[in-house]
Amino acid sequence: MKTLVTGVAGFIGFHTAIRLLDRGGEVVGIDSVNDYYSVSLKRARLEKLLARDGFSFHKLDLSDRNTYAKTETAIKGVTRTVHLAAQAGVRHSIDHPFDYVDSNLVAHLTILELCRHQPNFEHLVFASSSSVYGGNRKLPFSIEDRTDSPISLYAATKRANEHMSYSYAHLYGLPQTGLRFFTVYGPWGRPDMALYIFADSIINSRPIEVFNHGEMKRDFTFIDDIVTGVVAAHDNPPARADGPPYKIYNIGNNRSEPLMRLIGVLEGALGRKAEIVQRPMQMGDVKESFADIDAIQTDLGFEPTTSIDVGVPKFVEWFKSYNGYD
Repeated sequence: MKTLVTGVAGFIGFHTAIRLLDRGGEVVGIDSVNDYYSVSLKRARLEKLLARDGFSFHKLDLSDRNTYAKTETAIKGVTRTVHLAAQAGVRHSIDHPFDYVDSNLVAHLTILELCRHQPNFEHLVFASSSSVYGGNRKLPFSIEDRTDSPISLYAATKRANEHMSYSYAHLYGLPQTGLRFFTVYGPWGRPDMALYIFADSIINSRPIEVFNHGEMKRDFTFIDDIVTGVVAAHDNPPARADGPPYKIYNIGNNRSEPLMRLIGVLEGALGRKAEIVQRPMQMGDVKESFADIDAIQTDLGFEPTTSIDVGVPKFVEWFKSYNGYD
């Protein structure tokens, strides 16, 4: 089976490609390798992938319409796609809104068009986000909850992706599954995310900023569990029954952990205490996230197994090794 993975130099894309290759699949990877965060980290991920049989890579920007023909040629023979390329980050969207129009809306439409014109195409899995729930105070977040009040542009673009995909499933019968990710962390993680920022600051004796005075909770989900869910979705295209072949799932750890507990586990793994600076809530941020995963458990057998007590030390082990710390 030949699968396209977009955003393959990114955190989830890298791990997804590894899992597909490990089981004997063929992976075509696409990434623009932009400088939103460390290009050297993206290149290090790519080096590991390029050493694998069955992997090919194309540096392409899906938001650039001039590269459409090149992209179409690059993905020839692909029957399934895991579309993870996007501009991430709630806070970044406050200051750089046009990045999200290009990378999240235009690029998503490009993938929809590419997939629907690909012969014998079977299934498109795409990344959404728990951010689509906005300021919802009902917990846990369920896929039946309303998602019409996004509180960041990032969240709005992810909800728009879901609508765009539904329309293509309806119009063209293009089988699609959207995955609403909840706070993914682990080895090879992004340096703009809280866990990496905290670890880097603590180990270098710098203070860490804690927003909403620490009164935050997140459904922290370890990367191995996330990839298990992504691959399960990849393997199970939704069927056309009474409607379009389209599914949306939450994919999280089904456990909402206090931010201060995460910091405590991180301190233990690093063997150092954090100097904490309390800050008010940031624009576009939410106080708590918590995934109701009943649907993905029932349909795909998804069962997360990694608590932060296990996952955070695994992240720290990689973080110290990658950055050359004793």
